[in-house]
Amino acid sequence: MSRFDTVVVHAGREDFAEIGVHAPPIDLSSTYPVPDLGIGTASFDALVAGEASATNPVYARLHNPTVARVECALARLEGTQACVAFGSGMAAMTALLLAARREGGHALAVRPMYGTADHLLSSGLTGIETEIVDVDEIAMRRRPDTSLIVIETPANPTLDLVDIRAVVRAAGSVPVVVDSTFATPVLQQPALLGATYVLHSATKFLGGHGDVVAGVICCSEAHAKALRQVRAATGALLHPLAAYLLHRGLPTLALRMERAQSNAKILAERLVRNPAVAKVFYPGMGTIGNDVLTRTQMRGPGALMSFDLQRGHEAAAEVMRRVALITPAVSLGSVDTLIQHPAGLTHRVLDEATREACGITPGLLRLSVGIEDVEDLWDDLAQALAAASASLRAA
Repeated sequence: MSRFDTVVVHAGREDFAEIGVHAPPIDLSSTYPVPDLGIGTASFDALVAGEASATNPVYARLHNPTVARVECALARLEGTQACVAFGSGMAAMTALLLAARREGGHALAVRPMYGTADHLLSSGLTGIETEIVDVDEIAMRRRPDTSLIVIETPANPTLDLVDIRAVVRAAGSVPVVVDSTFATPVLQQPALLGATYVLHSATKFLGGHGDVVAGVICCSEAHAKALRQVRAATGALLHPLAAYLLHRGLPTLALRMERAQSNAKILAERLVRNPAVAKVFYPGMGTIGNDVLTRTQMRGPGALMSFDLQRGHEAAAEVMRRVALITPAVSLGSVDTLIQHPAGLTHRVLDEATREACGITPGLLRLSVGIEDVEDLWDDLAQALAAASASLRAA
């Protein structure tokens, strides 16, 4: 059996020799000829019912072979039977909630998590009533109509870790979804720890180059069938060009994660010693919840960190203005380094009390470390921190 670093290069390319190509082909058809109506009708019925494929694709909202290839690749990387790809991470989360709604109108979720996912869950837009709980409350807060338990680990933006095995035990028969975007299958495979669903904003590390928006859910074939039914009905299928870009980025995933993580470790250690920084949130440094899971549940601390500045919001805004090499922008997981302000951007949709309860302070910045030379990254961070401190002292 091939090892992970080999699988990440070759997964989803199993039919290339047969069709005579070396690079992933792109099928941009919006519709497909149906010369045999019987076959077309049977194919339509199968795809609308959530089957992974059919003799005739019929229509691109129902199936696309370029999308199917990257789904096969990601299922292999997460160790699941299937993967279902969507037009964004939030489209994937929405489909998951709609599918779960069929089984019951109640969900449990653990904070912190991505701000828009938190907002979607809390708003009840999908018809599911969501309760926010701590992990040790899950077992007693389960109800007969609880149809989903949602966690994100490492959590956005404080990097807290959630014990997946503990959540699965507490969940009993209730399906557990783990947003594993920050970890990627390089560092963590939640399905092998008992999770029912593994969700990724594939826009991030999986795509890895800041040029694709996508979401994926890896799970069993039975659960994938229900998700495909929702996807077909709502039109949320990933575009084939995005699927091509996502598949093209996968072979370098392990290498990118290795380099970005190496850089992040160095930057985190230096930020801890910087007088402008009050606290650094990074796995393995003893500054996050369940830090021990860095060594047991994960295979490394990853490439994301957050740090809280001594002078709060004004300092955070000034650092974002002062960076030159690092890009001040939302998103994460690209080959270049990004910095953003959770309270003002990604988690702005949450009310102030919720942000504070999650540790999202006005002075918190989130750093997604890329693969540049770490000394150049540090030079840029150090000068931005120094310039921000000097500007605030002079004000």
